Amino acid sequence: MTWTVERLGTVGSTNDEAMARARGGAPHGTAVVAEAQSRGRGRQGRGWQSLPGENIYLSVVLRLELPPHATPPVTLAAGVATCDTVNQFAAGASIKWPNDVLLSGLKVAGILTEASTRGDRVEAVILGVGLNVNAPELPAGLAATSLRLAVGRALDREEVLSRLLAELERWTDALVAGGAAPVVAAWRARSSTFGRRVAQPRGIAVDIDETGALVVETGEGRLHVHSASWPANEGEESATLEQGAAERPGAPSRSEQAKDEEDPS
Repeated sequence: MTWTVERLGTVGSTNDEAMARARGGAPHGTAVVAEAQSRGRGRQGRGWQSLPGENIYLSVVLRLELPPHATPPVTLAAGVATCDTVNQFAAGASIKWPNDVLLSGLKVAGILTEASTRGDRVEAVILGVGLNVNAPELPAGLAATSLRLAVGRALDREEVLSRLLAELERWTDALVAGGAAPVVAAWRARSSTFGRRVAQPRGIAVDIDETGALVVETGEGRLHVHSASWPANEGEESATLEQGAAERPGAPSRSEQAKDEEDPS
């Protein structure tokens, strides 16, 4: 696949830009890259400002031959792709459910997927990735880092972007060709989620299933959950995976496996 990359300055949200292009007929492989965002979406609708020229804010249009019930693992594939990209520049990357990418235990990237559906057909999946590349510092109190802070020097963002797009192609192709199983296996192998304490439902995270749901070991057995709360001392209040198609034709159905598309910090 040849990516068609559109470069923008400061936008509200790269996912919004990509969704608008998808609705206008943009083909599979359309990529929108912004210098900064002013209305990025994160967990529970939180917003933030991003400084221009430092990080990667990317959203791509994917037109995959997948039924609606098979689209949630796209977010898992993106997590694996982003993790593998980070590891090419700085060792120690892992994935924390729902799909934060950590580097040496600190958040370096986040992902948001949204689907535009019509009836029982997925017209397009919008996959957004925010990756801290050259941020020289991050706000105090955030358990976050950047590639620059990890390796001690500024990196070529174009090189990082090229490798990220290559990994996204690799893992979304693997999903279409082999189904969820190989992607889930790769996600598990890169996960730093298992063994963590879950606040709600109370228990220990032990696995994910092929829909991307978190498997929590409780005192009464194992639960497969699409919404979970981490302890407050982990810096997150809750994480949610929403499944299902939008009710209105052509409207986006959001998968919140990691509603931090443009918020790697």
